[in-house]
Amino acid sequence: MFRYVAYCAAMYIERVPNRNSPPAVLLRESWRENGKVRKKTVANLSGLPDELVEALRAALKGESIPASEGIASLEKAISIHDARQHGHVAAIHSVLKKSGLLGMIDSKRSRERDVVAAMIIDRIISGDSKLATVRHCDPQTASTSLGELLSLEDLHENECYAAMDWLLEREDKIQKKLAKKHLADGAPGLFDLSSSYFEGQCCELAQFGYSRDHRGDRKQVNYGIYCNTAGTPVGVEVLAGNESDRIAFPIAVERVRKDFNHKNVIFIGDRGMISGKAIDEYLRDEEGADWITALNAASIAKLERCGSIQLTFFDECDLASITHPDYPDERLVVCRNPDLAKRRSKRREALLQATEKLLAEIIKKVERKNKPLRGKDAIGVEVGKIINKKKMAKHFNLTIEDDTFAFDRNAEKIRSESATDGLYVIRSSVDKTRMTDQELVANYKNLEMVERAFRSLKSIDLNVRPIYHRLDNRVRAHIFICMLAYHIEHQMRSQLAPLLFADEQKETAAERDSVVDPVKRSDSAKKKDQTRRTPDGQHPISSFRDILNTLSAITRSRVKVEGHKKGDFKTTSTPTPYQQKILEWLGATRGM
Repeated sequence: MFRYVAYCAAMYIERVPNRNSPPAVLLRESWRENGKVRKKTVANLSGLPDELVEALRAALKGESIPASEGIASLEKAISIHDARQHGHVAAIHSVLKKSGLLGMIDSKRSRERDVVAAMIIDRIISGDSKLATVRHCDPQTASTSLGELLSLEDLHENECYAAMDWLLEREDKIQKKLAKKHLADGAPGLFDLSSSYFEGQCCELAQFGYSRDHRGDRKQVNYGIYCNTAGTPVGVEVLAGNESDRIAFPIAVERVRKDFNHKNVIFIGDRGMISGKAIDEYLRDEEGADWITALNAASIAKLERCGSIQLTFFDECDLASITHPDYPDERLVVCRNPDLAKRRSKRREALLQATEKLLAEIIKKVERKNKPLRGKDAIGVEVGKIINKKKMAKHFNLTIEDDTFAFDRNAEKIRSESATDGLYVIRSSVDKTRMTDQELVANYKNLEMVERAFRSLKSIDLNVRPIYHRLDNRVRAHIFICMLAYHIEHQMRSQLAPLLFADEQKETAAERDSVVDPVKRSDSAKKKDQTRRTPDGQHPISSFRDILNTLSAITRSRVKVEGHKKGDFKTTSTPTPYQQKILEWLGATRGM
């Protein structure tokens, strides 16, 4: 049985009070349905001049209006000019203010603060150079409302460099404020080091070193990031490209305990960052300084050889707590991941077979009749190239003579290494009363948060590399701006989690069956993956970059009204329901 509802709609204009802001002027439609009055908003007219609103009100009432007001044929009387992408700029600026970061940079608005804000916003949107930021503000070349929003339409490139110098003078104060807000005293703190390569040869910070970008042909700079366990960045440390973890970690300890004024802190770092030597020199005798790190492969193998680690530990569970005289007053938690063990075993066998195939080619060279390979040194050089490239020297027994070469697998070495496949050992000074074994492992795994920050900084969103600046201070300011941009992006991702593919119901360490196994996505997250929509089915699930692109469709334009005495005015397009939802999650609905 079908039910028909007939209604007659009426259009009218309504002014809605808006607290301390001017009232909203809305074009509404009303009708009667099933004995009740219904209404909906057709358009937001708040940006129109009062004279044009009153003329439109009169037209809707059927009154005669002067032709000069251009209402009789709106499609001919109104033209739109200088349409600029606005939604993503306004949203990021709103989060920048609401997060408190803008006030941390400087409590009072100034030209320098606005330029820094522009560089942070532009870094999130496009990840371009400072010269590009200037072009994005210039009315002649701008595609966004960035320059208009921050009154920087006359921005010059030299002002960007001056603002970078101004910001760097405030770096310590800003980082202290961030640490005070996001890093609690006595709570775990994450620190890790990465690098980015340079284009150019003039900067003293640029040095050749271990390249995590796999660009050994380029000089680089190293930088470490401080985060809390939620992955919120609170500071950055910039070092020369040839300075390693052993230089970075003492600086991190000094920074957190003195500059951030956190006397009680749990440092979390990987086995390269918090080594045994670093613990002995910088942490062991420091009151209130604890650590969570991991043992390297050689130390794990030593524990296995002496019987401290036995595979029978893992018959019923995947982690076990042990002690050893080499680690006094410390906890060792041994974890075994079967999937990781299988992957390592498979990879080792593949490398062994590939190495054997190449070594067999050398035997052919030695045994060939025409120009055979001769001499221990010559044969040794050829063999060395192969085993060093594949890193398989310890897995083979090699016999090299002047006119012969033979090899076979070192079964004992291979067995010894395979015994520790899938094993890793967490090393910590944190007492059991403060943190269980499961929580210890989970906190160490939180280092993934820093890795995520590095990925975002380097390539996914913010494009910290390659670096072109020539002066040390400009490089430091550039990386600091990128860190501040990631701080805002991280907060935006947290707020937009319902609209992203993020897992909002991720299990805690206490809720998981096994803290060693990879974290499994919750049912709600799996549903997101399958349906590509929010649980209520109303909105699509997108990536962070796609959401910014969606917001960019909200434009800020100049509207000209033919024959109107005021000539033209600025107005912002009305957000779609999906855009409105994004703005609501970001708390950026006002001021659009």
